Amino acid sequence: MTLLAVDIRNTHTFLGLLDGEEVTDHWRVSSLEGRTADEWSVLMLGLLAERVDDVDGIALCSTVPAVLHEWREMIARELGDVPAVIVEPGVRTGLPVLMDNPREVGADRIVNSLAAATLHGGPAIVVDFGTATTFDVVNAQGQYVGGAISPGLEISLEALGRRGAQLRKVELARPRSVIAKNTVEALQSGLVFGVAAQVEGLVGRMIAELDVAADEVTVIATGHLAPLLVDECRCFTVHSPWLTLQGLRLVFERNS
Repeated sequence: MTLLAVDIRNTHTFLGLLDGEEVTDHWRVSSLEGRTADEWSVLMLGLLAERVDDVDGIALCSTVPAVLHEWREMIARELGDVPAVIVEPGVRTGLPVLMDNPREVGADRIVNSLAAATLHGGPAIVVDFGTATTFDVVNAQGQYVGGAISPGLEISLEALGRRGAQLRKVELARPRSVIAKNTVEALQSGLVFGVAAQVEGLVGRMIAELDVAADEVTVIATGHLAPLLVDECRCFTVHSPWLTLQGLRLVFERNS
């Protein structure tokens, strides 16, 4: 079976084709809120090319309502005969969500946590490096118990460039050293190593709050910016770049 998994985030949309558990193709495009269903149709059909006829199912999650609306219209028109599952309230995930208001939790965070609990077991912590850096915690019983949200690297870099009179946007890359010798590398050091220290600190506090031994917790890095941070943080157990796509596969299997 070939599944089209679509993860719509605030800045980027990730599309992947899964043959069983294997991600065979993947793409990252901008999540432009003004893009119409017609434009999404052209983009999707262009990416999939001749493989569009192989798609047997669609699984989708979104944090951008305007983009989700256009995708609903586009799927109904272009792939109306293909079974589709959109992660939203009422869709079965099998993941208990122990939050004050479970409906407030982003669909991507639920999908990530489901994948972590299913593929790695609990307790687990997922750190997703995207527009925001999100931390999601699954306990030993496989329940979603909460997390944290902080500004992502790109947002922080953009804010510094806008608000700092003598600062500018720089390439998001690892500098030569923590103690920088110029302004560009000083910005890079503060972002890369600063976020790494933040991640280690938050993960450590979360493990302490779970009241379990650190070696019992699987700490998973994911998101398109994870490759920049994964080697800078000593806390990670696994780097899983397609965790959300795998979670979408699991949701589709549980609802199809």
